[in-house]
Amino acid sequence: MPLPGTVKIVEVGPRDGLQNEPESVSTADKIRLIDLLADAGLTVIESGSFVSPRWVPKMADTAAVLAGINQRPGVSYPVLVPNMKGLEVALAAGAREIAVFGAASETFSQRNINCSIADSLNRFAPVCAKALASGLRVRGYVSCVLGCPYEGRVDVPVVADVSRRLVELGCYEVSLGDTIGVGTALQAQAMVEAVAELVPRDRLAVHFHDTYGQALANILACLERGIAVVDSSVAGLGGCPYAAGATGNVATEDVLYMLAGMGLATGVDLSGVAAAGRYISEILGRAAASRVSRALAAREAAH
Repeated sequence: MPLPGTVKIVEVGPRDGLQNEPESVSTADKIRLIDLLADAGLTVIESGSFVSPRWVPKMADTAAVLAGINQRPGVSYPVLVPNMKGLEVALAAGAREIAVFGAASETFSQRNINCSIADSLNRFAPVCAKALASGLRVRGYVSCVLGCPYEGRVDVPVVADVSRRLVELGCYEVSLGDTIGVGTALQAQAMVEAVAELVPRDRLAVHFHDTYGQALANILACLERGIAVVDSSVAGLGGCPYAAGATGNVATEDVLYMLAGMGLATGVDLSGVAAAGRYISEILGRAAASRVSRALAAREAAH
């Protein structure tokens, strides 16, 4: 199968990244980060979530973030919504796209959203219906597609079935997430092939964590199977909560460097993303987790 000529990058750092960082970031700094990412050419920037502040306190200012960013034509700023209450708040805040999140592991679903897989999908049905009726776009996430921190191996047919159900609920795209970063390239390909039997490839995205250093290899393996949408996180924001000391999301800079080297278009400026990554890393008081960002900084310092 030929590689896609163009790859869409979905930037998840301001939400999935920052909510898993140990340090909190001010509303103003979140707004600045999102605007810098849009300046760099990213067209999808996950900007927050309307989950209960009791559970995810770092996202409690999402409404203020949406109000403060310079929302550009052609750029989407999706927010995560767990239930109808979250949707109501998102609508009041002027959100134009939401994301709902399920899992391919029963135990993870219970631990993460306190209900079974089936119940989670039933809960999302009215949320998706109202969002669509309100003119919003809806994206879906499936967690634990290649492994679960509680159950270990995950059944691929469950991944495919949950993905199918999310599409039936109205999700225009489903992101397949290796939440704990345990998958390897051939496993990733087999998973994508199984899901693609039920969901068209052009409605699938991949979301790999780099816990074991396999994210770029897994992304390439999925590109070779016709997937053309990749989730990533500027500066590699977001540690993995299930593996102490491990990295979490794959860094957007590293993905962009690989894709550019392969001649695949993204429309995103690597130097601009690297600058955004340095900005937020300084705020967090640490070096960027992106190897490409560190290499570029070293090269600049040498000159």
